Amino acid sequence: MAHDRDGDRQQRRSGVEISAVQANSPGPDTRSNRSLNREWIEITNSHRRAVNLDGWTLRDRDGNRYRFHDVRVAGRATVRIHTSVGRDTRTDLYMDRRHYLWDNHSDTATLRNDRGYTVDTESWGRGGHHRG
Repeated sequence: MAHDRDGDRQQRRSGVEISAVQANSPGPDTRSNRSLNREWIEITNSHRRAVNLDGWTLRDRDGNRYRFHDVRVAGRATVRIHTSVGRDTRTDLYMDRRHYLWDNHSDTATLRNDRGYTVDTESWGRGGHHRG
């Protein structure tokens, strides 16, 4: 994972990190909701206590942004953020986009808290899939 020092401190304090990325949805890029649903980023809370991500953001290198609204991630739990349109649950959130967001070949996902501090970043190159 690519981290900066402030991000390392924020991640340790919050216990929240980008734990996995699937930027290249399996199969052909048809722009169908099913294909968009297979493009996702996972956020994991490693602490025992739940964390409220209200006001936090997830951005790509081009500045496209997803803002979390009153999302609680249970202690030692993971939530998956899909690019597609869908109904949010405790474990799956949807950006409600109709176009791919993450670049298959090279991009950076940045997670910032409600104060704008970078909590974690994840960068990838060819292959589009990384497990943290």
